Amino acid sequence: MPVSHATPRADQPRRDPDHLKPLPSGAGGLPDGLVDRIDGHLARFAEHMGEGLLAASVAVGLEVMDELMAAEVSEVAGPRGKHDRARRAMRHGSEGGTVTLGGRRLPVRRPRVRSADGSAEVPLASYRAFSRADLLADGIVARMLAGLSTRRYAAGLEPVGAGVEARAAGTGRSAVSRRFVTATSARLSELLSRALGEQRFLVIHLDGSRMGEHLLVGALGLTAEGTEVPLGVVEGTTEDAAVVTGLVTDLRERGLDASAGILFVIDGGKALRAAVRQVFGAGVPVQRCRRHKERNVTEHLPEVERQLVLRRLRAAWAEPDPAHARAQLEAMARGLAHRRPGAAAAVREGLAETLTVNRLGVTGSLLRTLESTNPVESMIEIVRDHATRVKRWESGEMALRWAAAGMLSAQGQFRRVRGFRELPLLAAALRRAVGLPQREEVAIA
Repeated sequence: MPVSHATPRADQPRRDPDHLKPLPSGAGGLPDGLVDRIDGHLARFAEHMGEGLLAASVAVGLEVMDELMAAEVSEVAGPRGKHDRARRAMRHGSEGGTVTLGGRRLPVRRPRVRSADGSAEVPLASYRAFSRADLLADGIVARMLAGLSTRRYAAGLEPVGAGVEARAAGTGRSAVSRRFVTATSARLSELLSRALGEQRFLVIHLDGSRMGEHLLVGALGLTAEGTEVPLGVVEGTTEDAAVVTGLVTDLRERGLDASAGILFVIDGGKALRAAVRQVFGAGVPVQRCRRHKERNVTEHLPEVERQLVLRRLRAAWAEPDPAHARAQLEAMARGLAHRRPGAAAAVREGLAETLTVNRLGVTGSLLRTLESTNPVESMIEIVRDHATRVKRWESGEMALRWAAAGMLSAQGQFRRVRGFRELPLLAAALRRAVGLPQREEVAIA
């Protein structure tokens, strides 16, 4: 068949002679020196495979780490053995250091570099990255929250090879405990210093809980996008005016903005209700937790009467018209007043605030999220699960540290709340509640 000599189309590349030049020496066009180093790393990897994949990866990783630090030294101080009058830094030997590796601290030799006039140490970014203590702290916190005790911490780590293990440090009970205390203290500070002014919060849940013998009050926010955010925790009860006022005031000072309306969902603590009113004004909408109200009412009843009263309570709360709902609750209280005066008083106490979500027009799935403080209790339950191995709570500070670490860990498990697509309607209702003009709310996808 004759060879075609047709002119190539414009969209076809020209076969210039440069495209036919031979590749540089080495496999895949890589320089020989680089190929040799890769071969060496692969040989080391194969040598340690008998101790496990992580052990083999660690062996290679240490060599690569040395090469990266050496490369940075050459970049900062210039090639070894070549005098350069314009250099800004010079090699200055090496010294001992440590890096974080597989939940351990491992001793290494790190190169040193000083400024050309010898006046100051020049830090190496590569070593700083490898030696970050927070990498170890994160691993310790994650393992401790997963239920691993300080005594068994080392046994819970993956094998990194006998040679590395013999030199490793930071896995003893006391060392792990000290690092855990430091890390959880940092998480408590992080939680209590979070700026709240950058997000639009529609709902704040406030409720008390118990960690060992210590009582805590936690705050959980719900954003306009439907995500839950832990906001704070203090030691005390919802009946302690100083404690809850301090917590609510701190939320405001960190930027929590109620000017466009915000709903507080609280338990039955009178001090907590007074704190919300004092800090954010008497007009702020407050929803009393219906689950707490149910317990307050039924504890005044004999067992045989509780289910009937519960059904009547829930039927009244399910009435979308708040006036009708209130009429049903008041009728129930009148019917109980003679035989069960304690239950009748519990129904009447805070009755209007059990119907706040009705007045705001909250229905459907979102109603189940906002009618109680269950979201806070669910978060605290995750914290308790993390702390199941704690046998003795030494102090309130310890309880706060564990709670903060657990709350921040729980945040990673949160999904958008049930009924999040109805949040724009809630936002509009909250604006009406504070007398602001309405605006078009963007639907949530």
